[in-house]
Amino acid sequence: MTVVVGYVATKEGHAALDRAVQEASTRSTRLLVLDSRAKKSDEPYLAQALERARAEGVEAELRALTHNADPAEDIIAAAEEVDAELIVIGLRRRTPVGKLILGSNAQRILLDAACPVLAVKAP
Repeated sequence: MTVVVGYVATKEGHAALDRAVQEASTRSTRLLVLDSRAKKSDEPYLAQALERARAEGVEAELRALTHNADPAEDIIAAAEEVDAELIVIGLRRRTPVGKLILGSNAQRILLDAACPVLAVKAP
């Protein structure tokens, strides 16, 4: 089984990644980090989190999202592919109008994923 996390370089993405490392370690399972950063420059936070996971004995894989579909579809498809036992996502506060106009990837993942989803807020 695998813990899947959608990562973006924001405080919410950092919180989700940290919790996903913790969940994978606690569950003694693999970690799949789906990197949705638009700019693929090296980011120390991501590298440190992957190193921390490996130091805790967690097999961690980094995979870039395809961006052929929307991020919610990519995350759900990857979770199904690896038979994920948990998806971890970061949540950010949005206005009702923002939700109406832009939709919500988090909401779609929560409703459409076949496995449990853990939604994490940034501190």
